[in-house]
Amino acid sequence: MKLVPLGDRVVLKQMAAEEKTKSGIILTTQAQEKPQEAEVIAVGPGTEDVKMEVKVGDKVIYSKYAGTDVKLDGEEFIIVKQADILAIVE
Repeated sequence: MKLVPLGDRVVLKQMAAEEKTKSGIILTTQAQEKPQEAEVIAVGPGTEDVKMEVKVGDKVIYSKYAGTDVKLDGEEFIIVKQADILAIVE
């Protein structure tokens, strides 16, 4: 099955959460903060008002409380509007 976003929406696959702090402390699942970095999996066609600026494969930073979580074929994705993407990581 494949997710095809509509309008100015983007499908993201979240990066793995940090399991250790910088000082080496191992975090439990509850203590792990949800990362805001993700990879673009699919991009909608855009709208008359919104030109799509991200492309499949881009690594991006998105707004912390943005999007809709979706689980499909055992994998988790986030669908966000392009406006919720804050930056492309190069």
